[in-house]
Amino acid sequence: MYPGVLTVLFYPDRIRTMETTKKYTAFVGERLVASGALEKLLPKLKATFERNRSTMFLIFDDQTGRQVDFDLRGTVEEVLARNCKNPPQPGPGRPKLGVISREVTLLPRHWDWLAQQPSGASAAIRRLIDEARKREPEATRRQESLQATERFLFAMAGNLPGYEEATRALCRGDDERFADLIAKWPKDVRDYALRLSKGT
Repeated sequence: MYPGVLTVLFYPDRIRTMETTKKYTAFVGERLVASGALEKLLPKLKATFERNRSTMFLIFDDQTGRQVDFDLRGTVEEVLARNCKNPPQPGPGRPKLGVISREVTLLPRHWDWLAQQPSGASAAIRRLIDEARKREPEATRRQESLQATERFLFAMAGNLPGYEEATRALCRGDDERFADLIAKWPKDVRDYALRLSKGT
C-alpha cells in the first residue's frame, strides 16, 4: 500500500479519489426552491412535496441544463437510497466540500509516480485534472454553456417576452445583449440563466 490520502480498496491497483458532486436546481413555476447536491436537494423537495402533493417540480442538471426527475415516494431515507447512485461513504475525506468517493484503476507505474508527489496522491490527481480542464479549448467550454442555457430557456422561458431575441443573442455570444434582454424576467429564472451561460 502506498502512503497518502487515497485508500486502497480491494486490489493494489485501485484507489479511491474524491470527485466533485453533481448539483441540481429545482423550480416550482418561476421560483427556485432548492439547489445543490442530491443529498441536500432531495430532502427539501420531499418536504415540499409532503406539504402539497400536487407540487410540480422542474429540476435541472447544473452542468448540462437537462431536465431530470426523481422519485419522491417513501421516506426521506428511501428517496435518497433510490435516487443517489453514489451515497456518501464513511472514511477520510472532506464532506463539507461536497465530494464523494469513487474508484479509479491505475497501473503500477502510476502508483510509483503518485507516491513521489510531495503533496500526496489525492492532491496530485486533483491538480492534474484541474490543469487538463484549463487546457480545454475555450470554444468547447463556451459550447457546453450555450447548450445548457438553451435547454433551460426552452423549458422555462419560452413564453417570456424577448425569448427568441435573447436566444439569438446568446448564440451570437453577445453576453451584454443577452443580459439586457432577460433583465425583466422573473429573478430566479434570469439569475439561473445567467449562471448557466457563464458556466458557473
